Amino acid sequence: MKDRKILFMTQFAILTAIEAIVCFTPLGSLPLGPLVATLSHIPVIIAAVMLGTGAGAGMGFMFGLFSFIVWSFMPPNPAMAFVFTPIYSFGEFSGNFWSILICFVPRILIGVVAGLTCKALKNRVGNTVTFAVSGVLGTLTNTVLVLGGIYIFFGRDYAEVGGVAYTALLGILGTAIITNGIPEAAIGGLVGSACAPLKRALNK
Repeated sequence: MKDRKILFMTQFAILTAIEAIVCFTPLGSLPLGPLVATLSHIPVIIAAVMLGTGAGAGMGFMFGLFSFIVWSFMPPNPAMAFVFTPIYSFGEFSGNFWSILICFVPRILIGVVAGLTCKALKNRVGNTVTFAVSGVLGTLTNTVLVLGGIYIFFGRDYAEVGGVAYTALLGILGTAIITNGIPEAAIGGLVGSACAPLKRALNK
């Protein structure tokens, strides 16, 4: 039992280190032609399918924490940072409690959804399909909740900063789900499916 705990802590620590790398360095961005897909959800997916729902939620929290730090102190787009952190302001626009919610909750739910999907599909289909579906659903959960949270809690401010009409914002965010969310979900599914042979090897 002690060895299992040490192994779990070691694996979680390694994934946390990888999460920090993809969050704090350019290695976390994957160019896909004119688009850029983030890889920050990948360690969360791996933690959820390999270590369980609790570990996935914990890794999602680390994703949210690192994201909060990035958007608070070195935002990639200063004009939009207020939707992810109450610390950073842009002119008259500033974040609040909902910024923290958007930054943390969708990331935590990546691990929760992926882990619960694994549990629901366990023994019904093979591990490869189970892990792939878990990766896709976990990733889409993050995309939809982040963009949905921005629209619900900061829609008018976000549209004004972006220089677009509020009435057009829903369509713009919906397009972002297609152009960025689907490629990221595909990556999540591929990584999830790749965990199947790794899990078999570790079990041996």
